[in-house]
Amino acid sequence: MSESMLGLKRTHRCTEVSEQNLNDKITIMGWVQKRRDLGGVIFVDLRDRTGLLQVVFDRDSIGEAGFEKAEKIRSEYVIAVEGDVEPRSEETINANLKTGKIEVRATTLRILSDAETPPFQIEEDTDVREELRLKYRYLDLRRPDQQRKMMMRHDIARITREFLNEEGFLDIETPMLTKSTPEGARDYLVPSRVHPGNFYALPQSPQIFKQLLMLSGYDRYYQIVKCFRDEDLRADRQPEFTQIDMELSFVDVDDVIDVNERLMQKIFKEVMNQDIELPIKRITYQEAMDRYGSDKPDIRFDLELVDLSEVVKGCGFKVFDGAIESGGSVRAINAKTCASLPRRQIDWLGEFAKTFGAKGMAWIAVNEDGSLKSAITKFLSEETVQNILAEVKAEPGDLILFIADKNEVVYRTLGELRLEIAKRLGYLDSDEFKFVWVTDFPLLEWNEDANRFVAKHHPFTCPNEEDLPLLDTDPGKVNAKAYDLCLNGCEIGGGSIRIHQREVQEKMFEALGFSKEEAYERFGFLLNAFKYGVPPHGGLAYGLDRIAMLLSGSESIREVIAFPKVKDASCLMTEAPGLVEDKQLEELALKIDKID
Repeated sequence: MSESMLGLKRTHRCTEVSEQNLNDKITIMGWVQKRRDLGGVIFVDLRDRTGLLQVVFDRDSIGEAGFEKAEKIRSEYVIAVEGDVEPRSEETINANLKTGKIEVRATTLRILSDAETPPFQIEEDTDVREELRLKYRYLDLRRPDQQRKMMMRHDIARITREFLNEEGFLDIETPMLTKSTPEGARDYLVPSRVHPGNFYALPQSPQIFKQLLMLSGYDRYYQIVKCFRDEDLRADRQPEFTQIDMELSFVDVDDVIDVNERLMQKIFKEVMNQDIELPIKRITYQEAMDRYGSDKPDIRFDLELVDLSEVVKGCGFKVFDGAIESGGSVRAINAKTCASLPRRQIDWLGEFAKTFGAKGMAWIAVNEDGSLKSAITKFLSEETVQNILAEVKAEPGDLILFIADKNEVVYRTLGELRLEIAKRLGYLDSDEFKFVWVTDFPLLEWNEDANRFVAKHHPFTCPNEEDLPLLDTDPGKVNAKAYDLCLNGCEIGGGSIRIHQREVQEKMFEALGFSKEEAYERFGFLLNAFKYGVPPHGGLAYGLDRIAMLLSGSESIREVIAFPKVKDASCLMTEAPGLVEDKQLEELALKIDKID
């Protein structure tokens, strides 16, 4: 039967008790991790979010009634204990525990809440399947390794706030219910009861509002804020996620990068006790694609792409010649020491390449004796083969992997092959952190489905000044004042200098295929605001979940979000989303068609 804690006040968390408290009378509260009855003496490992503390129950100290109560407690019972702090005997010291040299001899016990046997053990590094853990997420969150992740996330947010406050930023909230301005991911829509047939949208980011705050004179803004995107999920993506959002006035690219490099340096020093050397390396978007096949490159290892288009041009091999003649390229990576891979594994890599749009993958293995094994060398001259091997710096034992196709397919496929080879060779050290800035992104990219240009980042990104004339003549060649911060192959933050001139913003909308009327219909409140004096401004937004995932060594952002969704955007614990009553739909003037 549960008891009240009336009259008791917790004096310490479990691991706040130390040898300095020897002979003190204390009160501790928490969950029973483990109970051991040795006949006449009961030992309990008591757990709270700080860790474990051993409690000893014996009849002499707690009395017969108290001891009988101690005999009833089981794992996950919530108890309160008054007792005296004592040293453990030499032979019972537990060097693996922070509190391993002390214990509490109980004088009073109250059972605050009993517990059924949980569906899985509350323990470190459990191998329980994720679906069960997420169904009982409130139990999963009790696990010590899970609690450390959540506390690390808290520390990242706390340090960020402290740093930005010291740098003169203001924490200002922006609306959760706003207007749908579809340009990017799909919006989550919220029907309005008082405006039947009309909808709010949940914000994909506070982008427009933070620009309006710059226009309003709040020259340094930040917010740690929920954002929402109705898109397909993956390991580093959730329908609702948390963004560290900031915007600054009267700045250019270097100013924004400087603030954020120092922020990352502070976070890594205080959370990971690692020194981040500044300045962080910068490479352009084009360099990132050419060298790594990705605009979020993992630079912990080499395995860089090599452009062989000039080397093999006119070689007579139809696959290579066809790719080059159609405006594509032939590129390769040198998978060092991989020539000894079994043929079935090389064939698997070829099938893997096809999942990213490639028609196939060619390869040359350089045997240890210098001889070659390949299906394509018979189509190439000896000179061409030797030139290829020289260009990729091939040595005995190397495996050369080729992709020939449109550039976007070549980049994407070799970028993924590069990561797959790195995993196989053990190059991905989760304890190593390598930052890189990717800059000078294309302002626009062509969308074949829509048959028009779309914004590479968003419609408010500022073009490079020298490229402005190209907006009228060759929009695809315009580069932007945009920058992403990448860490270990993951984009953790991205931003840009924004357009602050109304005529340039109108020209941008025109390049995106919007008529003036359409632009004002979607973004009229921003364009109208631009009539009243706008400072040059720019900003950046981080994925807090992604940062916490990387720093904690987690494989998914679900591990660092208290109550996450699964791949189909549902919550296994609450069973959201769910049906609502007809009356609620009537109030919103909505009718649901029959769903099969």
